[in-house]
Amino acid sequence: MKRIDFKVFTIAAVCVAFLSFSLSARAQDASALFKSKCAMCHGADGTGAAMGKKMGAHDFTTAEVQGMTDAQLTDIITNGKNKMPKYGTLKPEEIKGLVAYIRTLKK
Repeated sequence: MKRIDFKVFTIAAVCVAFLSFSLSARAQDASALFKSKCAMCHGADGTGAAMGKKMGAHDFTTAEVQGMTDAQLTDIITNGKNKMPKYGTLKPEEIKGLVAYIRTLKK
């Protein structure tokens, strides 16, 4: 039986824990950003109904929105479209996080 080097194992475990924490923190950041920037029009659940009213905003759970590429969603968030304002002041990693969050809202 092969003996595992304790130092290598410890370093690997720390790396996995850090990566896991980092991904979890990014997901929480994206969720908070969605709530602060998007939920007022798109609703907390992304269905386009905010505070019980249909606001005319796109329903992120639909096949139409989910079928858009990441580049298309990034462009819309960055530059705005129709009534949606542009959010080009967000950092690229924040926009990437929002796109990833929108992907979690599919039906």
